[in-house]
Amino acid sequence: MQKKLIAEFVGTLFLLATVVGSGIMGESLSQGNDAIALWGNTAATGAILVVLILIFGPFSGAHFNPAVTLVFLAKGEIARHQAAAYIVVQVVAAIAGVILAHAMFDVELVQASVKARTGAGQWISEGVATFGLLSAILGCVRYRVEAVPLAVGLYITAGYWFTASTSFANPAVTIARSFSNTFAGIAGADVLPFIGAQLVGAYLAMALFKVLGEPDA
Repeated sequence: MQKKLIAEFVGTLFLLATVVGSGIMGESLSQGNDAIALWGNTAATGAILVVLILIFGPFSGAHFNPAVTLVFLAKGEIARHQAAAYIVVQVVAAIAGVILAHAMFDVELVQASVKARTGAGQWISEGVATFGLLSAILGCVRYRVEAVPLAVGLYITAGYWFTASTSFANPAVTIARSFSNTFAGIAGADVLPFIGAQLVGAYLAMALFKVLGEPDA
């Protein structure tokens, strides 16, 4: 259990350091071009997900995401006490990752984001983003487990661009990004609706794969 929690902590910390750090770097280098800043943010996030899952998957399953943990709990594939510990560690590590990113760029360590991300389009986007992410995970875990790192990295890379919310798809990420008033931030008031939409999307993906069952021979 200790190894699992360490893996979840380090993996989630690096994920958020990358999300926020690449957002700061992208914004500083893009000279006001949000498309270029978003592309830098996207490429770094998709790439680090592949790396982190390859490294830490054998130890903890590389959840890095309370929505993933809750779905595996609902499927009976993780014990309640382990799921609770995972989620606490994921949230704490995510906030620590944001602080680490701020420290690397010499900005205020803890910030209150004022970046509004609200409205039906944003909430639908988060539901779709999380549904797709969990579908990628559940489908690959069942049929092609070796493909999980690539599938997750590629899905989030795509999700940054085809969803209005830029595909947070992760409650821990959402909470942590409210502590960063940077390119990747989200206002605190917008956090709970995002998380609600994410959980709906996650459980819908679980329901889909329950209906699909095993593929035909």
